[in-house]
Amino acid sequence: MSVNAELRAFYDSRQQQIPADVRAVMQRAARELEEADLRPLAEGATAPSFVLPSATGDLVSSEDLLADGPLVLTFYRGSWCPYCNIALRSLAHHHDAITTRGARLAAVSPQVPDESLTFAEKNELPFAVLSDVGLATAKAFGLTFDLPDDLAAVYENLGIDLHRANGGHARTLPIPATYVITGDHTIHWSFADTDYTRRAEPTDILAALDRLA
Repeated sequence: MSVNAELRAFYDSRQQQIPADVRAVMQRAARELEEADLRPLAEGATAPSFVLPSATGDLVSSEDLLADGPLVLTFYRGSWCPYCNIALRSLAHHHDAITTRGARLAAVSPQVPDESLTFAEKNELPFAVLSDVGLATAKAFGLTFDLPDDLAAVYENLGIDLHRANGGHARTLPIPATYVITGDHTIHWSFADTDYTRRAEPTDILAALDRLA
């Protein structure tokens, strides 16, 4: 099953459990975000350099990640997001296929390192999980947006403490995005979508890496 088929099946099952008024808030926020003037970086653009802490607190730079080959860089909302968890587990399943093509994989979220460490350990992720607290890197890629008041209240009522998880930056999140970046920081392939229920297919990532080879 493709990752987007798995995500769609989860979405369909989840809708039956969400009250109608909450579902309406989510759907309205999704429409507004789709209509927003976001301009994520795309193929041919130069990827910004970055230095971010890993889940264990070590600083990791884009230059480090690109030292031996291309980088697959994926942005996700956080471990509280079940769609992100499904997508990251799928990437973990394809990690060997990515590395055998000479690439490295790293995932970036706005969570503080402690939150990322708990998530990485729980899911036994074989790739770097980096913390972009304050979202400076995600913003440089053109991926950030602010939650509307009613959706922020929904998340809070669901027990999602973004203020704690994101180091005080509770209202700003990245849209899901994945990039294949070459050693000169050129974006060779990109996926970015305002709909958090859709993610880059690992098979498309592998095809992009094959084209580089």
